[in-house]
Amino acid sequence: MRITTGKYKGRSLKMPKGIRPTQDKVRKAIFDILGDIAGLTFLELFAGSGAVGLEALSRGAKGVVLVEANPESILTIKENLAILKPENCILYPSDTQRIIENLHKSRKTFDIIFFDPPYYQDLAKKTLQTLEAYDILAPDGLIIAQHFKRENLPENLGVLSLIRQYKYSDTFLSLYRKKEP
Repeated sequence: MRITTGKYKGRSLKMPKGIRPTQDKVRKAIFDILGDIAGLTFLELFAGSGAVGLEALSRGAKGVVLVEANPESILTIKENLAILKPENCILYPSDTQRIIENLHKSRKTFDIIFFDPPYYQDLAKKTLQTLEAYDILAPDGLIIAQHFKRENLPENLGVLSLIRQYKYSDTFLSLYRKKEP
């Protein structure tokens, strides 16, 4: 897998065994949807290899936080960070739900929150519920949930509202924003 655009364009990334990486066409679609992200903060949950967050950093994100609990994936992310030597990129080797709560307690917010949890475990909905309970989304921020087509996510969840869905084969991208007050 390679970084497609920006500062690290063309740089190869390592991939851990046993994960389902975000396909190139879906990763491209994510950044086509987002447009210019220069100066924005980006959180990638269930980071895997860190490819989506590192792509965001390459495209000018002001800061990127990667969260991953799987030990093999953590080692791979560390290898990718050693290859790229990015500034403003933090890895939290921990459980996603716990990190969301800790980020909330420390009053951190993010302009973009992306997550692609393992399929068939109902983690996309659980993560959305945690993000709604522990508000770490900036006021004009965007949540992008990548999930299996058969995992139905709610149209509304507390202050979060589904604004659009995109389908790529068996993969959905569901976009959420905070409801207008």
